[in-house]
Amino acid sequence: MTSAHPHLVWDWNGTLLNDLSLVVSATNVVFASLGGPVVTLDEHRVRFRRPIAEYYAEVLGQAVDDDEFGRLDRIFHDAYRTGLTTCELAADARDAMASWPGSQSLLSMWFHEELVPTVHTFGLTGHFTRVDGLRAAVGGDRKAESLRQHLAELGVDGTSVVLIGDSIDDADAALAVGGRAVLYTGGFTDPARLRASGHPVADTLTDAVALAREVSSAGR
Repeated sequence: MTSAHPHLVWDWNGTLLNDLSLVVSATNVVFASLGGPVVTLDEHRVRFRRPIAEYYAEVLGQAVDDDEFGRLDRIFHDAYRTGLTTCELAADARDAMASWPGSQSLLSMWFHEELVPTVHTFGLTGHFTRVDGLRAAVGGDRKAESLRQHLAELGVDGTSVVLIGDSIDDADAALAVGGRAVLYTGGFTDPARLRASGHPVADTLTDAVALAREVSSAGR
C-alpha cells in the first residue's frame, strides 16, 4: 500500500481505550489469587512490562512458568471482561483519529475475537484499514512479531509506519520493523519511563498525532 502519507498504527488498550484502572484492578485479582500484594495504579505504571509473566514474577517474588502464566492470564481476562462495559475511549480519541491525514489501522495484544466487536461497538471500525488482535489462547508476549504480521497483511512497508502506543514495548515493535513510535502518557506506563526512552512523548492523543505527523515528515 503506498500513500502520500505514512501509515499510522494505533494501539488499543491504554491508548485509544482508557482501561488503565480496569487493568490494574484485574491484575490485583491475579495477585490476590496467589496471596500476593496489591499494586497501586502508579506502581503498576512503573513496573509493568512485557513479557507479562516477568512482571508477575517480579511482583509475586516467585517464578511464573508457562502453565502458571496461562492460568493467571485466564484469571486476569475473566476479571477484565467483567468490568469492560465501564470503560470509555480516551477523551480525545475520536478527534485524534480524525486529525490523521493518511491510512490508519489498529493492532492490539488483546484477543482478536473480543477486540473486533468492541471496536465496532464504539463505532470505530470504519476508521481502520485493518483491525488485528491476538489470535492465541494466551497473551502476554511482546508486540514486534504481531506488528510484522499486521503490516504484511496490509502490504505496508515498516519504514513508512508510525505507531502510537502507551508502552516501551510499542516503541520496540515499531523499531523492529523500521518504523517510528510516538508514546502516550495516559496509559499503562509511567510518563518518566516513556520520556527516558528517547522517543517522542505526548500527553494527549491529539498531540501524539501531531508528533506522528512531524516525525513522519522528518523521516521522508
